Amino acid sequence: MSNASSVVITVPWGLRAGGAETMLWTFLRYVDRQRIEPTVVFLQDGPFVREISQLGVSTVTIRAGRLRDARRAAYTVRRLAEVISDNCDVLLNWTAKSHLYGASAAVVAGMTDRTLWWQHGIPTGHWLDRLATALPARAIGCSSHSSASAQSRLHPRRSTFVVHPGVPAEVADSGNGASGRELTSTSDEAVVGIVGRLQPWKGQHRFIRAIAELRRRGYPVRGLVVGGNSHNLSPGYDVALRRLALDSSVAPFVTFTGHVADPAHYIRRMDVLVNASRQEPFGIVVLEAMALGVPVVAAAGSGPGEIVESGRSGVLLDSVDETSLANGLELLLSDPRLRRRLGAAGRSHIRAKFSAETMCRRLEAALEGIAAT
Repeated sequence: MSNASSVVITVPWGLRAGGAETMLWTFLRYVDRQRIEPTVVFLQDGPFVREISQLGVSTVTIRAGRLRDARRAAYTVRRLAEVISDNCDVLLNWTAKSHLYGASAAVVAGMTDRTLWWQHGIPTGHWLDRLATALPARAIGCSSHSSASAQSRLHPRRSTFVVHPGVPAEVADSGNGASGRELTSTSDEAVVGIVGRLQPWKGQHRFIRAIAELRRRGYPVRGLVVGGNSHNLSPGYDVALRRLALDSSVAPFVTFTGHVADPAHYIRRMDVLVNASRQEPFGIVVLEAMALGVPVVAAAGSGPGEIVESGRSGVLLDSVDETSLANGLELLLSDPRLRRRLGAAGRSHIRAKFSAETMCRRLEAALEGIAAT
């Protein structure tokens, strides 16, 4: 008979398209089934459901539809309450949106004292975060201290804890500490990339302007924009980015890949990876780049500041406007030896501090602690 804690995880999307999904995917791949037995409830159908099922994890799909559909929402809460009433030790709602349904179901099932949700973002007072915070929860897990600090300013104040995402060992094993161009190209053009959903807060427009500025300074640089309009969160932004590249006279030198399930193939082609967000909640792609030996440039005042040791394993900037980005990139593009040194140090740093195994053991311990009370 297994002594594992039964954990039901609610997930709002059916597509694996961002850092939150990547963290969950990694956790479910490496979770110790002797400690945690997960069941994943998807509130939307899609390929992510099949990917999780192929891991041997039990899945349930409840098509929640839009939040404004009161009848469908009531059905979703009722159906979810049935699931968690059946041998569930802990309910983990993976994001604020799924907590709206999960917390309501927990009230029906009488297990609000064993319910928590995961805050992947840096809350800024959006109604969704405020409403999720108001609903019952034993604790709120956060992917970074930056996220936890912002969450603690919302009322009512809930207990928070931090578990940093991690990178699977095979990702680090597939890198060799060299930069992407040295691995994949004989061209004199450097490849600078950015990875993430195409959304204004991610800063792809600042990235394109930085590429334009570097070319004006005489650097033969190419930009690689990896990601698409996943979940249609910022409609029209992808078109605006292509127009910006054209207007900035860098359209021939910027490649857009669209959505990709696994960005590692493209990260390996980069000399430098940029994170151009001013408030990145954590930055799993920063972990992945560093694990592959690709040096990174990112903002100091958010999630990447908890990953990168500036000057030792990457470059952190006080600002990520296009001029600051161009200056940070110029520092690395003008010095191949510095790129190699930062890439190798970054890879060692990720192996030591941000492994998938470390992430899983910490999250398992948090879930077991709640299950035991």
